[in-house]
Amino acid sequence: MANNAHKDRPSRTELGQALASAGVLVSGWEPACAAVPRSAFLPDLMWPFDMSTARSIAVSKAADPQTWQRYADSDAPIVTQWDDGKHSGTEPGQVSTSSASMPSVVFSMLRDLDVRTGNRVLEIGTGTGWNAALLAHRLGARNVVTVEVDEAVAAAAREALAWFGTPVRVVHGDGFKGYPEAAPYDRIIATCGLRSIPFTWVQQSRPGGVIVAPWGTHYTNGDAVARLIVSDDGQSASGEFTGPVEFMKLRAQRRPPVVHAEYVTGSVADGDESSTTITEAEIVGGRFNPKEFALGLRVRDCVVTVADKRDGARPVWFYGLTDHSWACVQFRDADIARVWQSGPRRLWNEVQAAYRWWEEQGRPGFERFGLTVDGDGERAWLDSPDSPVSIRLRVA
Repeated sequence: MANNAHKDRPSRTELGQALASAGVLVSGWEPACAAVPRSAFLPDLMWPFDMSTARSIAVSKAADPQTWQRYADSDAPIVTQWDDGKHSGTEPGQVSTSSASMPSVVFSMLRDLDVRTGNRVLEIGTGTGWNAALLAHRLGARNVVTVEVDEAVAAAAREALAWFGTPVRVVHGDGFKGYPEAAPYDRIIATCGLRSIPFTWVQQSRPGGVIVAPWGTHYTNGDAVARLIVSDDGQSASGEFTGPVEFMKLRAQRRPPVVHAEYVTGSVADGDESSTTITEAEIVGGRFNPKEFALGLRVRDCVVTVADKRDGARPVWFYGLTDHSWACVQFRDADIARVWQSGPRRLWNEVQAAYRWWEEQGRPGFERFGLTVDGDGERAWLDSPDSPVSIRLRVA
């Protein structure tokens, strides 16, 4: 291991203190945070997300080592690969496809994982290898297996882990299938967003094991962290969501982009017209809003797109994923919103009913929702597994 690999810096110390004060860096993870710097696993050219400008910027270690180090030690997400490796140059690419997550998110999920001495852990989504190194520092490298679908990303992480002195087993493969060769596991953690959690992971876990994974619906790009406990008979896993996050999606579960012209072939006025007294603020929740999470649970196989506001008007579009049903709601600052719908599904009716349901339930936050995974699939629920959330609410 390089002599300066564990050397601390004031900025990283301050970050650790901030994480501890926020309650995400809990006792047991503080030594790993201090000993395993994220900078040891980042490439020389990276694209941190600049919070002040809300965009990714290129930072080169060779050209500007101080800025590179400042971002490496910050609580900011950092893109490390664009366009599945097809990208070249310093400008950001089209789609971010591998990254180093915010340290606050990393340690909050490790807190949820609740590892114990001797636990064997399977990680889905190696990325830079930093998360695997943190686990290895706590549990020992021989107790950690990590799976990465991108061969180049896996190779870079394997090299970084070996250089750092934590020779974790890095497997190039499809994490959706788990890694049965080293099962059973006491803990499984995913560092990519899921739209369905495979029962395979339950089967590869010990009874009483913990599965931590970002999960959501296609309604938005947002996720919530599901913390599932494997049943004593090993036939299911169930648990609550701990809070909102947003991750790059598992490659096999990426949603293809919605092509507007495939839905609206003429004018929006060709759709069935109506109106609604529901306001923009009641439907448009913004990032990390439990209302949008709840709407996605009730109105499955649907994508929402919020357009920019112009002259006091904002169109909000809803697209069905199983057919070409669509709806458009034109919200105005001081007027009743107009609605147009077309297709077999009345998507706006479904969304409107889902919003009313969310209000009737007391506007539940993420922590009141949960998920159960078994051999028959998965079911989202509210407050108890005995109270499932409808897969789709059909309204005539």
